[in-house]
Amino acid sequence: YLLAHEQLRFISEDEEDTEEEPKLKYERLTNGVTEILQKDAASCMTVHDKFLALGTHFGKVYLLDIQGNVTQKFEISSVKINQISLDESGDHVGICSEDGKVQVFGLYTREGFHENFDCPIKVVALHPQFSKSNNKQFVTGGNKLLLYERNWLNRWKTSVLHEGEGNITNVKWTANLIAWANNVGVKIYDICSKQRITNVLRDNASLRPDMYPCSLCWKDNTTLIIGWGSSVKICVVKERDPTQMRDLPSRYVEIVSAFETEFFISGLAPLADQLVTLYYVKENSEHVEEEFRTRPRLDIIQPLAEGCEEISSDALTVRNFQENQCRDYRLEHSEGESLFYIVSPKDIVVAKERDQDDHIDWLLEKKKYEEALMAAEISFKNIKRHDVQKIGMAFINHLVERGDYDAAARKCQKVLGKNMDLWENEVYRFKTIGQLKAISQYLPRGDLRLRPAIYEMILHEFLKTDYEGFATLIREWPGELYNNMAIVQAVNEHLKKDPTNSMLLTTLAELYTYDQRYDRALEIYLKLRHKDVYQLIHKHNLFSSIKDKIVLLMDFDKEKAVDMLLDNEDKISMDKVVEELKDRSELLHVYLHKLFKRDHHKGQKYHERQISLYAEFDRPNLLPFLRESMHCPLEKALEICQQRHFVEETVFLLSRMGNCRRALQMIMEELADVDKAIEFAKEQDDRELWEDLISYSIDKPPFITGLLNNIGTHVDPILLIHRIKEGMEIPNLRDSLVKILQDYNLQILLREGCKKILVADSLSLLQRMHRTQKRGVRVDEENICESCHTPILPSDTAQAFGVVVFHCRHMFHKECLPSPGNLPGIQYCNICSAKRRGPGSGILEMKK
Repeated sequence: YLLAHEQLRFISEDEEDTEEEPKLKYERLTNGVTEILQKDAASCMTVHDKFLALGTHFGKVYLLDIQGNVTQKFEISSVKINQISLDESGDHVGICSEDGKVQVFGLYTREGFHENFDCPIKVVALHPQFSKSNNKQFVTGGNKLLLYERNWLNRWKTSVLHEGEGNITNVKWTANLIAWANNVGVKIYDICSKQRITNVLRDNASLRPDMYPCSLCWKDNTTLIIGWGSSVKICVVKERDPTQMRDLPSRYVEIVSAFETEFFISGLAPLADQLVTLYYVKENSEHVEEEFRTRPRLDIIQPLAEGCEEISSDALTVRNFQENQCRDYRLEHSEGESLFYIVSPKDIVVAKERDQDDHIDWLLEKKKYEEALMAAEISFKNIKRHDVQKIGMAFINHLVERGDYDAAARKCQKVLGKNMDLWENEVYRFKTIGQLKAISQYLPRGDLRLRPAIYEMILHEFLKTDYEGFATLIREWPGELYNNMAIVQAVNEHLKKDPTNSMLLTTLAELYTYDQRYDRALEIYLKLRHKDVYQLIHKHNLFSSIKDKIVLLMDFDKEKAVDMLLDNEDKISMDKVVEELKDRSELLHVYLHKLFKRDHHKGQKYHERQISLYAEFDRPNLLPFLRESMHCPLEKALEICQQRHFVEETVFLLSRMGNCRRALQMIMEELADVDKAIEFAKEQDDRELWEDLISYSIDKPPFITGLLNNIGTHVDPILLIHRIKEGMEIPNLRDSLVKILQDYNLQILLREGCKKILVADSLSLLQRMHRTQKRGVRVDEENICESCHTPILPSDTAQAFGVVVFHCRHMFHKECLPSPGNLPGIQYCNICSAKRRGPGSGILEMKK
């Protein structure tokens, strides 16, 4: 950093050997401070969130803003100011000097405490809540530590907290705890219990306390950090268990971490869970290179239970560092934000944590452009002085210089975004270096677009050197990006040199499609037999354009063409297709065959023609066609089949026309297939056919065998056996006879089984009927006599009465029934009997 025309140098120890990013950044406190330190020297400084308070060797105190400008000046003494203390509000200040003066006053009232002691006063500390009336307390330290408290009479009461161990060299007050250091060690005093709760002895007693003073820092209200010489201790104030108190203080101190450092400590400050340590490096130190000796070092360390870990280490070049000693440096920090002030007699340096801007600056310096771009994008909302696009352009330039053109082009999408001017500049740059192909696939092609000339320039470049890449761009780029006619013309010029180039022809067809000249595109696709021809027809409804190209479509792919024609009969009629295919019988057959499979009746007027087509091109489907068609002329079909000697088809047609005997004769004579003959006879189920079959087979032993094996279930085998001539040798006769007997035996068993089942079922049903008829019938007052139509039950049931109920549920009084008739003891229901005998008979019976 170059500030106030002087270079503030900070160098990490491993800077040349590592790529690790620094943790802190530095700048010199200038403006009014520069003028002050030119004439005077800094002796102490205290930091508040609102301002800074600087004491000098000439006994002056300056109040400064955070930029170093002087806001107030106090003439306190003619000798060195030893310490300045501020309360938390920043309204009151305590000052002590080498000549024994102590002043505590309000910055805005100047009322307070003013005292001159007969010995130097090294330290002063105000109660953090000094502004409150009940906390008017402060301590001073010279050869003893004094506590001043304002009583109810507005007078200051003094009490000695400690003495007898040399000068008090440092004091820090937080909440209700006061920590101070003298020549022996560090003590902590509890202002509430008025007890001293610990004494931490210094480790290296050989070091002069005045040359290597103790550094104290409260991390929080219970954690004290002590740095003395090269030793660091972290102490935590804890509450003692009440059961263990006895005469002990209510609090005690536990040292949670202690470790040694390589150099001498001039100041300490907390940074989250880490420590910022200001070191003094002696000239004769063996651990540091000559270049860094005597320069103060600011390290960030991570305390551990046993030892520490160095996070970062910076050597600082402050003014007159060669003349300074350990006691000349101080480290002050602002609790509100991570600001650390390195105070030396002739220089004040501010260290602060590096922010995202600093991180990006470092990445750019190290040429880590991609990481810088990612960091800038992540924190874009918070970055003001970093232009994300500027970083991205630096990254793209770096990639181009390195020759990684594809990566550079890919980054253009993210970096250039919606800036069309930058896009065009980059395209022309890639053209200059001969890398238009690299950037072509990343160009904007959505709502935001470049000028058509840019896209056309790239297409012309591809057309010159790479037909395949040209075709890819035509497929991927929307047609409205460029002047379609200009590109079509360019492609046609190239086709003049290479008229059969299929890739150029396909691309030309796509261009015609974009331009809605579908007829031209269709011609090219059909010429190339391209698979997209059917998609083109469907997508753009080009059926009117293919009426005279049906043969071409069929030659290309019969199945797809026929399916398309049949699916779109409303656009291309069946008659039109047949007319176009009349000279291509094989193609016509494919079309009519699929039409017949879809609907047996739709193409009925072409069924007669189909007979010849099936006979010529597809005989296996002729017989199924004859069976399923209800519209083909049988005489024509029979004529064609007889001409071509198609026996099976002829047999079917003869049987369908009623000439079964001739059909059977053809099976026996032409096919000589007894099984098929038997099957045919079974289908017809005609006794005369069986007679003909037996007569034809009687002199052919193999046929007789076949009949014997199959005739038993349709015709009595005896009819055949009686007609076999004596002495004729019949193959497998014994097996055939055995089979006939087995079949007969099986039939007998089946009849007996059926008979048993029938008898069992009859008996079961009879028993069921008998159980049903034995059931009782409910008779109550609602039932009436079917003869006299009065209630069936008398009103007085004490008298004797008789009721007859038939199984048909008709009821009669016994006296209302007629005589039994011709069969004594057998009585029938007159109503049901009358229904069987006829109308009126029941009434006559009742009259009798």
